[in-house]
Amino acid sequence: MKEYKIPKSTFIGGSFINKKLCDNLKFYFKKLPFNFKKTGTVGLNQTDKNIKDSIDISFTGNENIPVLIDYLKELQKCILLYQKKFEDVYLISRFGLSHEGYNIQNYKKGGGFKTWHHERNCLKQCHRVLVFMTYLNDVEDGGTFFKYQNFKAPAKKGLTLIWPSDWTHTHKGQISKTKEKFIVTGSLGFLE
Repeated sequence: MKEYKIPKSTFIGGSFINKKLCDNLKFYFKKLPFNFKKTGTVGLNQTDKNIKDSIDISFTGNENIPVLIDYLKELQKCILLYQKKFEDVYLISRFGLSHEGYNIQNYKKGGGFKTWHHERNCLKQCHRVLVFMTYLNDVEDGGTFFKYQNFKAPAKKGLTLIWPSDWTHTHKGQISKTKEKFIVTGSLGFLE
């Protein structure tokens, strides 16, 4: 697995999963009937396209679907690389895929998560430890801005980012006016 070099001082890790798997995930998303898809939500399941404009499919992590099983195996390799880069992560109590599951998200041209946010901002989310996101396609003008790290992650097919869930990693999407963007995203949370 190839690492994407990001300064260690950011506490953001990056590595690449298999590009064919990215294509398979996009294909799976597209072939699912519309009733499996929902408008992306923010906060307590509120829809506001001025904040987040996406179509999402949610998964629990327990699905017996080969492409999803393959993704979670690749994600596990990314997590291990992150732990190798940031050894103190081993001091954290046992964690894994959050009970909330994860999403495949599609942002049409002009869509995206448009406002600054972070992934642990209320009691209901206090179990979240780390966040992961995988870009499923290349979008030259569609990466992710990290506010306090002064860092822009490029939307490169297969690039999987992992970072802490707190306000220190406030971020927002770079909105592409030229291409749609597909990502997989979710949280890693305490298991006990």
